[in-house]
Parts: sequence; C-alpha cells; structure tokens
Amino acid sequence: MKRLILAVTAALLVVSCGKKQQIEISGTLQNGANKVIYIEELSPDGPIFLDSIQLDDKGFFSFRYEMPYKTFYNLHVSQFDYVVLLPDYGEKIQLSGVYDSLMMTYRLKGGGDSQLLWQLQEYTNDGIRTLRRIGAIDQHNKQLLSEGNITEKEFEKAHAATDSIYLNTYYEEQTYVCRFIDDHAGSLATIIALYKPFNTNHPLIDPQQHFEYYDIVLQGLEESLPDNPHTLNFKNTVEHLRFQYAGQQ
Repeated sequence: MKRLILAVTAALLVVSCGKKQQIEISGTLQNGANKVIYIEELSPDGPIFLDSIQLDDKGFFSFRYEMPYKTFYNLHVSQFDYVVLLPDYGEKIQLSGVYDSLMMTYRLKGGGDSQLLWQLQEYTNDGIRTLRRIGAIDQHNKQLLSEGNITEKEFEKAHAATDSIYLNTYYEEQTYVCRFIDDHAGSLATIIALYKPFNTNHPLIDPQQHFEYYDIVLQGLEESLPDNPHTLNFKNTVEHLRFQYAGQQ
C-alpha cells in the first residue's frame, strides 16, 4: 500500500510539473483570416522551428508548449515582421494586432517579461517611424535635386536637418535602452534590449564603446538565472568580447 501511494504521488508530481511548465499563446489578428503564423524558440544556439499555425476564419490561433526552460519565442508572419515573447512557466499570453503589420501594432494581455519586451518594442517603433520619415524626405529631396528644382546647397542644408533628426532620435533611444537595462537587471529581456539595433549596422549599445552594459546584463542574469542556458551562453559572449576589446576601453 505504501509503495502504491508513493507511486501515485510521484505520478501526480510529474503531471503537476508538466502543467506548470506548459505555456499557452493565443490571439486574434486583424486581416489574418486563414493565414499562417510561424513559431520558433530562440535558443542560445539559434532559432528552432516549433510550428506553423493556420489562423481560423476570424484570425484566431492558439499554441501550447512544454517550455524546457525560460526562453524566448518568436512569432512571425514574415522574415522582417515578428514579435518576441518571453513567457514564464504556466503563463497564458493573449496577443492582438494586425497580421500585415504585427511588430508595429501588437498588444498583449498577460506575460510580465513579455510586457517588458512590448514596452521596449513600442518605444523603438517610434524610432522606426522617424527613420521612415527621414528616408522619405531624403528621397524626395534627391528627386527634386535631380529635376533641378532645388540647388545643391539647398539639398545639403535639407540633408543636414534630417541628419540632425537622425542623431537626436538615436541618442534618445540609446538613453531609453540604457535605462531599461538598469531598471530591469536580472530579466532576460535585457539581452534583447542590449542587442537592439537603431538602424542597419548601427547598434544602440556598441560593446566597444559601452561595454559596461554587457557587464550589467551579465551580473543581473547570474544573480537571477545562473543556470539558464541563455545566461551561460551570454557569459561566454561577454568573456569573448572582453578579450577582443582588452585595452581598448
């Protein structure tokens, strides 16, 4: 009888642990009727494809998964339009937005660290919109110059103005990301913040210039999630960069 009780108890514990580790991600996307959304785990070794889900005729989808450890999940509708989530064990996250513009429109219910990533994305979306406006203005001015409607001097003056807007937006976003890392040290969300680019080949936190923020992220993760594979991988990255930039600080 004692052996039977122990066996049943052990089985219940296994089932209980499984339920605690299961995450659920669901949502309804406008313009998403019968379209497909793709889900990947963003492991330290790279993305791992998990599933492709066809939305129903109302744009609804649902996904359940036994999370092996706390990690990132990438929901994307195309190569450049995606959402990164960071669920905790047992969390149920509800997503809404527009299928054709997921990154710029999505909203969340639930998900503490996923909410942090949403806040980060919302702020950087403003930078994306500014870059698009600058690009459109520069392109328009190039057209005017080629048609002879403005002089070279007028073009250079207009370009200097858009350059100034670019730099001001860059430094504002860099300040926000640095504050985000300081305020949320210990969250894996700080890794995403650290690697946020402002524009192609223009990182917000350049390790050669602001290596101290790599140390801040690592220290926080080693205190809160010392055995997490992302922490261990990031530690290797930091040590490699420390060696690479030794004497250049």
